[in-house]
Amino acid sequence: MSERYEYPPTEFDPKPRPSSNGRRLYFPLLLALSAAIAIFDHITKKFIVHHMPVGRSHTVIPGILNITHVLNTGAAFSFMADSTSPDMVRRGLILFSVAAVLIVGVMLLRSCRCLNFTCLALALILGGAVGNLYDRIVYHYVIDFIGFHLGPYHWPDFNFADSAIVIGACLLMIEIIRPQPESTV
Repeated sequence: MSERYEYPPTEFDPKPRPSSNGRRLYFPLLLALSAAIAIFDHITKKFIVHHMPVGRSHTVIPGILNITHVLNTGAAFSFMADSTSPDMVRRGLILFSVAAVLIVGVMLLRSCRCLNFTCLALALILGGAVGNLYDRIVYHYVIDFIGFHLGPYHWPDFNFADSAIVIGACLLMIEIIRPQPESTV
């Protein structure tokens, strides 16, 4: 029986890769999480479209949470929604979203060989980006419906894809500012 030989790391591959009989590759599980987020986001948006006219609002928790059918033609928080060239904004946002999906997908594929905050964060961001990208391509806008209020303050309406992206970004920030254990070389 031959033993599996692991090549030493190079300057282009600074971390040694586990052998095939080592740690399990978690990419399919993380990809399934991303797909579940995108699918759940799509189902919730379809429900809103079929059960609530655009602009209609339903109070869930008075003064805190509303469900409101909103069409967002801009970026996050309706940024650039009132642009004089909405087609150019839409194409730019689609291009940006495709680039983000590809970059995050490659990062997930290359770096997630175990379950940790970084991999979970990337899976959440990927699922959210795919959910909103689908809307931009198919409808030319993103369907938002969750309205959060705190007294006189109102957070711009959002959806589950946006929530996944924000939670993923927060997990990444935690990983960045969290003290890392000393590595032994």
